[in-house]
Amino acid sequence: MSHTPPESDPGATSGAANAARSSSAARTGSAAGQHLGAPPHSSRAERRDERQHTSLKRTLGIPTLVVFGLAYLVPMTVFTTYGIVNETTNGYLAAAYVITLIAVLFTALSYATMSREVASAGSAYAYARAGFGSRIGFLTGWAVLMDYVLLPMLNYLLIGVYLHEQFPAVPGWVFAMAGLVLVTALNIVGISAVKGANVVIVALQVVFFVVFFFFAARSFDPSVSLLDPFFRGDFALGPVVAGSAVLCLSFLGFDAISTMAEEAKDPQRTVPRAIILTTVLAGVFFVMVAWVCYMVFPQVITGDGADSAALTMLAHVGGNLLTALFLAAYVTGAMGSALASQASVSRILFSMGRDGVIPKRVFGFLSRRFRTPVGAILVVAVISVSAAFADVDFVASIVSFGALTAFTVVNLAVIMVFLVRRSPGRGAPSLLRHGLFPAIGFGFTVWLWTSLTGITLLVGLAWIAIGLLYLLWFTRGFRRPVPSMEID
Repeated sequence: MSHTPPESDPGATSGAANAARSSSAARTGSAAGQHLGAPPHSSRAERRDERQHTSLKRTLGIPTLVVFGLAYLVPMTVFTTYGIVNETTNGYLAAAYVITLIAVLFTALSYATMSREVASAGSAYAYARAGFGSRIGFLTGWAVLMDYVLLPMLNYLLIGVYLHEQFPAVPGWVFAMAGLVLVTALNIVGISAVKGANVVIVALQVVFFVVFFFFAARSFDPSVSLLDPFFRGDFALGPVVAGSAVLCLSFLGFDAISTMAEEAKDPQRTVPRAIILTTVLAGVFFVMVAWVCYMVFPQVITGDGADSAALTMLAHVGGNLLTALFLAAYVTGAMGSALASQASVSRILFSMGRDGVIPKRVFGFLSRRFRTPVGAILVVAVISVSAAFADVDFVASIVSFGALTAFTVVNLAVIMVFLVRRSPGRGAPSLLRHGLFPAIGFGFTVWLWTSLTGITLLVGLAWIAIGLLYLLWFTRGFRRPVPSMEID
């Protein structure tokens, strides 16, 4: 985040290209060594000059962008909410994924549309700012910031849940805290040493799914109809929609492709297509995995066992071999995700602290030895300690609240930019692409958003209210410039 004067054009996106490049570096585990190595007091002109001399070449085509998007989505996230959504929907996980895919697909169309309009930026914040100005953009970025802060905690929590299930003699919080300490240490000393971890993580996931489908093909329950995962006599739309709202967590990151606009060839063509392709491929894959899971294991585990129900299902399908492979792939992936997300959010907090938006003495300094934002990293670690006591369902729902808020605003931003502000081009194709489609996406996301639990809505709305109060205080009742949040 940087504190800059408000632009006369609410669609201005100064500094977003650098944020996109820095964010993508953070997500692959290298932000601490690249972005944060710059002197914290360098002038804006110096940083701009440095960016001009370090711009990446436009070499990424659609296939490469799609692979990036799928890798960022983390295919094994389908097992993160397997048990809790199965319990919520009474076994209709596949049907819930279909509803979520439809909702997210219309939203992906809105992201694709805005990526053509704001080609150098790539986030719900940038698109909200283009549609509604700096104030709504700030609050949207504030909601996204909640996701960034909680994602490391969710990863530590899941590591504890699954390893405790496999090694019940050791409390889950011990595994969670061990993961937290390791990831925090790596972030402090610099994570360039593990920049190849993503390759190992993706490879392990590919191996796991190949083995999983091999075992599953031999384990189908003959008493289960092919359509049972989608519709049976006890089908109830309400619980399925409630489960769909939580499953938005599985699609977090499809929009990350837009952060690669600066490195993409012909970004106004390739980036939108890659966003849509990634969403469709990921959604179809999630539906397929959920369908296979029901065909081999139609039982619904409830209560305390729901959090680790995926392990029970996998043990039924492939025994100890498949469970061990799953644990290796899943825990490694969770560690990698925690590493990237903690690095990313610490960079955001450091930028905010450096510019005086939040306390500079805590957040706005770098380690003299490691050139990493130690204060920001440790604050995120302290927040993540609550993973020892938190609940998977609750944290996943809060993360989904932030995602749904961003999705809703982006859909409305398309309507605002193309139909409200612009008088020309209101023919039938424009009304369809810029009016009906985002309106459907908006309707779906609001429907999913209001299907979250009351406590989730209360916490999420309270967070946004805190952001609004903070914005009022920081701008002295909007008499000072609205801070510009560079979040992607």
